[in-house]
Amino acid sequence: MPESPGTLAGMRRQPAQARSRERVNRILDAAEALFASQGYAGTTTNAIAARAAVPIGSLYQFFPDKAAILLALALRYTETLRQELTAVGESAAALSLADYANQLIDNTDRFFSDHPSYRAVFMEAQGTVRELEAIEETVDAHLIRDLAASLPRQLPGLAPEDYDAIAFVLVKTIGTLLWLSLGQPQSFRQRLTAETKRLTLHYLNSYISTENAGAG
Repeated sequence: MPESPGTLAGMRRQPAQARSRERVNRILDAAEALFASQGYAGTTTNAIAARAAVPIGSLYQFFPDKAAILLALALRYTETLRQELTAVGESAAALSLADYANQLIDNTDRFFSDHPSYRAVFMEAQGTVRELEAIEETVDAHLIRDLAASLPRQLPGLAPEDYDAIAFVLVKTIGTLLWLSLGQPQSFRQRLTAETKRLTLHYLNSYISTENAGAG
C-alpha cells in the first residue's frame, strides 16, 4: 500500500491549532515566492521567516531545514492537484467520454495556471532534494488509484487490471505533456493542451472500440 504523502513531509510536528496552521501556510507562501524569484539555492530560512513575518524560532518549530519546507510545499501542491482530479472522478458518471477526457486535462492545466511558481520551484530542486522523487511517486500512486476507481463509470466491463493500466498511462502521459508545455510559448502551450485532449480521448475510445469488436 502506498505510503501516505503526509508522512514524507519532513516536518518536526504537524500544526494542530488554527493559529499554527495559519503560520505554517504563511511560511509556505513565503517560501514559494522566494524559491520562484531567487531560486531554491539562493533562499535561506532566515529570508523565509522574514517574508512570512514569523520569528525564525517559530519556523524551526515546524521545519528542521529548508528542504523540509520544500517538501511540505510539494505536498500542498500535489494535494491541490489531487483534489482537482478527484472532482472529475466524482462527476464521471454524468459526463460524456469527451467531457471526461477534457475535464481531466482542463483541471490539470488549471492547476498549473493557478500556480505559476510550480515549475520554477521544482525544475531547480528536483535534482537537489531526493525526497521530491519519493513524494512524486507516492502522489502519482494515489492519482492512479483514484482515476482507476472512476474509470468503470466511463468504460464499464473491463478487468480491474485494465483500469489500473489505463489510469497509469493517463496520469503519466497527461502530467508529463502538460508539465513540458509549461516551458513553451503560450500559443504552443495551448496547442499542446489540445493535442493532449485529442490523445486522451482517442486512447479511451480505443477501449470502447475493442469492447464493441469483442461483442460482435
